[in-house]
Amino acid sequence: MSVSETNKFPTRRSLPPLLTLTDAAAERLRGLYANAEQGKLLRVSVGTKGCSGMSYVMDWVQAPAPSDEVIRDHGLTVLIDRKATLFLIGTVMDYKVEKFSAGFTFENPNEKGRCGCGESFHI
Repeated sequence: MSVSETNKFPTRRSLPPLLTLTDAAAERLRGLYANAEQGKLLRVSVGTKGCSGMSYVMDWVQAPAPSDEVIRDHGLTVLIDRKATLFLIGTVMDYKVEKFSAGFTFENPNEKGRCGCGESFHI
């Protein structure tokens, strides 16, 4: 084996985006940024809650923290708490309107299960 062969690193596959927005989520977020939450940014993090142990947490903040990951999708900015990044890789954020409720939802390929009420998840 030559020296040049021993110095080669294996090629790494690229990771999926940390978080992507659906068209519906982008439209709703754009409306919030333009009106009630003007001048603020949405930060997504993961907290402990419920019977499955983890939950999605969304907060409005004035500016990114030094530890925030900045996501840009559909021309919008969303912040991700760095402590949540490993839990959120590949997640799709959607906005759903149903008969008696409306809100942001998360389709996370890392989830292994959810509690019966849907309030929490585990990885």
